[in-house]
Amino acid sequence: MSIRHSVFVALTSAVLLTTMVRAQPEQGNRGDACFFSRDFMQWRAPDANTILIRVGVNRFYRLDLGAPCRALLFPDAHLVTVFRGSDTICRPIDWDLRVSQYPAGITEQCIVRAMTRLTPEQVAAIPPRLRP
Repeated sequence: MSIRHSVFVALTSAVLLTTMVRAQPEQGNRGDACFFSRDFMQWRAPDANTILIRVGVNRFYRLDLGAPCRALLFPDAHLVTVFRGSDTICRPIDWDLRVSQYPAGITEQCIVRAMTRLTPEQVAAIPPRLRP
């Protein structure tokens, strides 16, 4: 093996390793972002693309949807949540949400694209009528 080939392999490996490390989520915040499905308390939808949820007493999250879920805005709308396997929610893929309204019971699926824990400042900025 030539020196040039060895240098090329070493540089390529370093670039790939750096890219992989940067692509990893921050592990320090991972546990803070997770919660048990039984702790999900209330929700409000400020628009058809967003759901604000309260977890426990004072944790709030914003769920950004992949497409508008218009049924969220109906007066009698309620969320239908299905949890399979683990009851820990850490990522958007952990959600299986549908919206239904009384009395028809027809559901519309809402795909969660992003899940963000809100800071105390962001929670304070939520209008009272939209706070879960």
